[in-house]
Amino acid sequence: MNILIVEDNFHMRRLLKSMLASLAGEFYECSNGAEALAAYACHKPDVVLMDIRMGRVDGMMATQQIRAADPSARVIIVTDYDQPDLREAADQAGACGYVVKDNLLELVERLKEEARLRRAEPKTGK
Repeated sequence: MNILIVEDNFHMRRLLKSMLASLAGEFYECSNGAEALAAYACHKPDVVLMDIRMGRVDGMMATQQIRAADPSARVIIVTDYDQPDLREAADQAGACGYVVKDNLLELVERLKEEARLRRAEPKTGK
């Protein structure tokens, strides 16, 4: 599984990569939502891990842009903020999941499930 991490905190990107190393074939990174759509288009990752509050373009807008460009994109919000209104906004933006950084083990489990789903998908001859 290839993962794009969109996170403005270098240390958090490093932590995520360390925690998820056994699940990912490759990691791609960018530090803000403004770079996210171009990084997605360039790398076509299996999953995007998206922070919410970043400079220039926030994670909700970046999620909307990615999903508009590719409706099959899998975006999981990874944030410090556990608020019902933000969860609803993430859902409306097209995110397939929402994980609070205080509980990153939930993210590991979520990505294991994503990997199982990918293995179960029928292969198409593209």
